[in-house]
Amino acid sequence: MSTGEHMIKQKITPTFMFVGKQYGKAEEAINFYRTVFHDAKVGDILRYSKGEEPDRFGTIKHAAFVLEGLEFAAMDSARVHDFAFNEAISFIVHCGMQEEIDYYWGKLSADPNAEQCGWLKDKYGLSWQIVPTVMEEMLKDKDKERLARVTEAFLKMKKFDISVLKKAYYGESGA
Repeated sequence: MSTGEHMIKQKITPTFMFVGKQYGKAEEAINFYRTVFHDAKVGDILRYSKGEEPDRFGTIKHAAFVLEGLEFAAMDSARVHDFAFNEAISFIVHCGMQEEIDYYWGKLSADPNAEQCGWLKDKYGLSWQIVPTVMEEMLKDKDKERLARVTEAFLKMKKFDISVLKKAYYGESGA
């Protein structure tokens, strides 16, 4: 299926609808995410025209963009909606090194009260999980003591610290 120059390649596309106090910020958000993620592209943008009130002329009716190879869509809607972004939907960013965790955390986290166990909320209210890839292997371990130590360590964290997780996993003091 094609929309203009853009060929849709994935069957399911996560879509962000900017409503309420976030209305009119879809384009700002797309441009922000484009600066955060290294492999990012903006595709077709369809804007509201005059006469499509309550939406403002020039705001985004539909836009396509790609972050790290995953296609997304975004739109603004001035209509009354009884919802906003919340933690029921989050996006996981897998990180191989602490520097990556620190980078994404520094770029995306906008609400310190929403930070817990690798979760954060950005300035638009979207939830993200910044997760070390090593944690997946740790949590698959059948050793109940190791699993308990890692779990106890990460439950105390806001932003994950790979070195602390590894110390807990291996039973080293200071974890």
